[in-house]
Amino acid sequence: MRIAMNGVTGRMGYRQHLVRSILALRDQGGLDLGDGTVLWPEPVLVGRREHALKALAERHGLEHVATDLDAVLADDTVDIYFDAQVTSAREEAIRKAIAAGKHIYTEKPTATGLAGALELARLAEEKGVRHGVVQDKLFLPGLLKLKRLIDGGFFGRILSVRGEFGYWVFEGDWQPAQRPSWNYRSEDGGGIVVDMFPHWEYVLHELFGRVKSVQALTATHIPQRWDENGKPYDATADDAAYGIFELEGGAIAQINSSWTVRVNRDELVEFQVDGTEGSAVAGLRNCRVQHRSATPKPVWNPDIPATEVFRDQWQEVPDNQEFDNGFKAQWELFLKHVYAGAPYHWDLLAGARGVQLAELGLQSSAEGRRIDVPEIAL
Repeated sequence: MRIAMNGVTGRMGYRQHLVRSILALRDQGGLDLGDGTVLWPEPVLVGRREHALKALAERHGLEHVATDLDAVLADDTVDIYFDAQVTSAREEAIRKAIAAGKHIYTEKPTATGLAGALELARLAEEKGVRHGVVQDKLFLPGLLKLKRLIDGGFFGRILSVRGEFGYWVFEGDWQPAQRPSWNYRSEDGGGIVVDMFPHWEYVLHELFGRVKSVQALTATHIPQRWDENGKPYDATADDAAYGIFELEGGAIAQINSSWTVRVNRDELVEFQVDGTEGSAVAGLRNCRVQHRSATPKPVWNPDIPATEVFRDQWQEVPDNQEFDNGFKAQWELFLKHVYAGAPYHWDLLAGARGVQLAELGLQSSAEGRRIDVPEIAL
C-alpha cells in the first residue's frame, strides 16, 4: 500500500506520522489484519525541499521522494494521500488528491474555514474515497483510561470538565522556540484556537457530549517573537485562549490553552472530570480517581496551614493493557478501513466540526459573547 506523505519534513509529520507510525509499522513487519493478510506501507515522501526529503529517505532507507505533488497524485500505484503541511496549504492539496481518487488521511485543521472543510467532506463522499482526520488525543493512555471510567459508570452524572493545556514557548531571541514561527502569524494560519480547539471538539464530543455553545477569550500575550533565522517579527495570532463550552447533556467544560504558561502540573495537558459519584484527573499517560465514598471533607480555614496533602487522596488507575503510540494506533485503524472497510468515523465531517468550533471560538472572542454551535451535516 503506497502512501504519499506530504509535510514529513515538519516536526509532527516526521516524528509522529513517519517515524513513530509508518516506519514503526514497517519495523514490526507490516500491519497484520488477522486473516493472513499483511499490509506493507510504502511511503512516498512529498514536499518542496528535495534535499531535505532525500536526507530523510537516506536516513531511513526509503526509496521514493517527490517535489511534484501533481505527478504523485497522477500515479495510479499511490493509494493514500496524507497531509501534514501548514494549514494554509492543506485544503488545495486535499482537493487535488480527492479529484485524483486517492483515499485521504490528514492532520487538522482540515481547512482554514468551515465552508472549505465541509466542501472537502462533500467532495470525498461524492468521489467515493475513504477519508480520515487525525484525532490522536483519543488514543492517549490517559484518555483511554478516562473513557474506561465513563463507560463503566464511575462518574454518575458528569457535572464539569476542566482542562489545562500548554507550556512556555520561548520567544526565540535568547533561546530557540520549540514551535515554528508561522504558528504565531494569523496571516499564515497560526493561532492556538485554530490549533487546539479542533482537538477539544473531538475530545469533548467523543467522551462527554457534543459542544452546544462556546464562549472564548483569546489573547496575544507575547506581541513580538523571533523566527528561525533570528529575525524579530510581530506575533499577530493568539497565543492563549480561555474557553467555556456547554455540552449536550448538561455538563460544562472549561479549557485553558496557552503557549505562555509555565507548567505546574504533572503533564502538559490534564483534564479534571467531576461527577456526582466520583472525579478523575487524566493526562497524557496517567489517570487518578477519587470516588464519592473516599472523598474527604475539607473545611475552609485560611488562618491555619493546610494539614492535608490533597494529591495523596487520589488513587491511580492501572494500565490493565498495553498502550501503543496514539498516532500509530489511529493509522492502523485507518489502513484497515481503507483496505478492508473496517468501521471508522473520524472522517472529514468530524474534522469539519473541529474547524467550526475554532471559527466560532474566534468569533466569540471578537464579539465578546457566547455563540451557539449548530450541528453540521453534508
